[in-house]
Amino acid sequence: MDAALALKDRFGERTRWAQVGPALAGTIVAGGALYLQFGVSAALPAVFVLLALLGEALYATLAVLAVISFAVVRDAGWAFDFGAGAQVLLEMLQITQSPVLLAIPLFTLAGAIMTAGGISARLVRVMRAGLGWMPGGLALSTILACAVFAALSGSSAVTIIAIGGFLAPALEKDYGKPFSLGLLTSCGAIGILAPPSLPLIIYGVVSGADINKLFVAGVVPALLTMGVLGIYSAARGMRLPRQAFDRAEFTVALKDGVLALALPVLLLGGIYGGFITAAEASVLAVVYAVVVEVSIHKEVRLRDLPGITTDTMMLVGSILVILLMALALSAFLTYEQVPMKATEAIQQVVTTKLGFLLALNVLLLAVGCVMDIFSAIVVMTPLVVPIAQAFGVDLVHLGIVMVVNLELGFATPPFGINLFISSAFFRRPVAEIFRATLPFLLLLLGALLLITWYEPLSLWLVELSGL
Repeated sequence: MDAALALKDRFGERTRWAQVGPALAGTIVAGGALYLQFGVSAALPAVFVLLALLGEALYATLAVLAVISFAVVRDAGWAFDFGAGAQVLLEMLQITQSPVLLAIPLFTLAGAIMTAGGISARLVRVMRAGLGWMPGGLALSTILACAVFAALSGSSAVTIIAIGGFLAPALEKDYGKPFSLGLLTSCGAIGILAPPSLPLIIYGVVSGADINKLFVAGVVPALLTMGVLGIYSAARGMRLPRQAFDRAEFTVALKDGVLALALPVLLLGGIYGGFITAAEASVLAVVYAVVVEVSIHKEVRLRDLPGITTDTMMLVGSILVILLMALALSAFLTYEQVPMKATEAIQQVVTTKLGFLLALNVLLLAVGCVMDIFSAIVVMTPLVVPIAQAFGVDLVHLGIVMVVNLELGFATPPFGINLFISSAFFRRPVAEIFRATLPFLLLLLGALLLITWYEPLSLWLVELSGL
């Protein structure tokens, strides 16, 4: 009885037993059958689902899977090796020796400082002053402001709220509510490919791909996704009244916002030119953000920095713990040759490189609907990379395809997180957000197919740079 009450106290707030009970029972039965038939490796997905149904955090779920994987000796049944914990720790220690890992907390901190300094207002003002005179100028301003802000903040949710709060009323007045809702919801994630891109850094750490090449490779696909939305928006705004170009306002806005706009250009230029690495760029980004926001804009005070740093490290800590646990689990999967067996099975069904990439698109869009992009990358990459290499897919191109897929998953019905964020922020039904987002999602899916099919879109700039 006491154990039952303790279990209820542990999971009661997060788990509705009446709803998940049948699923739990089915998962346990399926996991037992898989274990008896195929061994420990085959039962791991059932353990993952079981812990998810219990409402357990992802890092704890992955940790349990890693320990179980190394503890159970497959040939001897349920015989436990008490060195399993040490094995997991060794796998975690190995990844901490990567210098690239430093870039994750530092780029995140730089984005947090810039966001606290009111970067969203400056970006909106510059974009409206510079592009408002063009056909669809307001929508184009929204697209570019969202892209730059998402690149710096690393968060699609914050982008929707920060940029949407400034531009939604004007967009709704000129274009109508459906267009306004669809554009802001879709634009929330399009800047994630641009440096400093945390998803690309995490993919590089997990896959072993060169981070500098990934940063450069993301430029053209990022411009393509912005371009397709820009062309559609310009066509929609062709008959709308436009504001005259005000040179004085543009000069003032640019002077106020140029330092915010310069950071991505500075980072990419340094990496593209071979002057700095991704890890060095992350240090430069933090120093730049502190100098600009504390000494020049004076929007952030020195006494604010400890609080910003603490909040940032809490976020980064959760990401790093998930990353470390996932890598420990992936080491076991590699030891058990799970990716190789999966490759053999898939090659019996899919025989071409393009066929594999198209199938991967469908899978990752589904994953992106139900998992945040960081978790999805650390869970999926160890499984996908060996299969992709068997089909001759370049690791850098694969990283771009994965990130584009997962960022589109944010806006893909029925579970894309951006849909629910927009619904809550703009106080509109989720079904209305679904309908409003559909035209933009179709355009972005077209861009995704082009990026997937035409590999030079990702690799041309990398080859040109000589990286």
